[in-house]
Amino acid sequence: MIELDISKQVKSYQGFVELKVKTTFESESISRISGPSGVGKTTLLRIIAGLVTPEKGTISVDDDLWFDADRKFSKKTQDRNVGFVFQDYALFPNMTVEQQLRYGSADEGYIDHLLGIGQMEAFRKSLPKQLSGGQQQRLAILRALSTKPKLLLLDEPFSALDQVLKSQLILNLKVLFSEQKTTVLLVTHASDEIEESSVFSL
Repeated sequence: MIELDISKQVKSYQGFVELKVKTTFESESISRISGPSGVGKTTLLRIIAGLVTPEKGTISVDDDLWFDADRKFSKKTQDRNVGFVFQDYALFPNMTVEQQLRYGSADEGYIDHLLGIGQMEAFRKSLPKQLSGGQQQRLAILRALSTKPKLLLLDEPFSALDQVLKSQLILNLKVLFSEQKTTVLLVTHASDEIEESSVFSL
């Protein structure tokens, strides 16, 4: 169970607004975070990952305290076992597809499995600049999964994929999520991308 009760000033096109979130997300499930642009969906994911610090509140995951403003405590990002797929992909420009995945795992069999899930086997030796937008997006998802994260944060992860490829990828990902008991928080404007157990609206 992810338990959130946080407050953060967020800059939007309307100026600064207060992002206040008090909710829970079930572990080992897929939850979708919805809401209009600029409301703070990406900021919420960054807060959970430890990349942005709230002014107030607490975050706990499966009874493990990740953040407490009153105690001035914030668990380090690298200790949260979180995978994050950013909207801009944030790939390493000088690493091949294979090297990007090896950055998170030394298990060659698992790397091969991820390449198969993303239909990226033919691009093992390619650099990001040699990939299309959709291929880069798939690689970003696979790299986030390479560490077998306990929690996966997805920020508009399928926006560059065509419908057929997206459907195939989602089917493969759902199998992997189930096998690894991954908790997934998904930010998307598309309600039909992936079946979720709950929807939280900002």
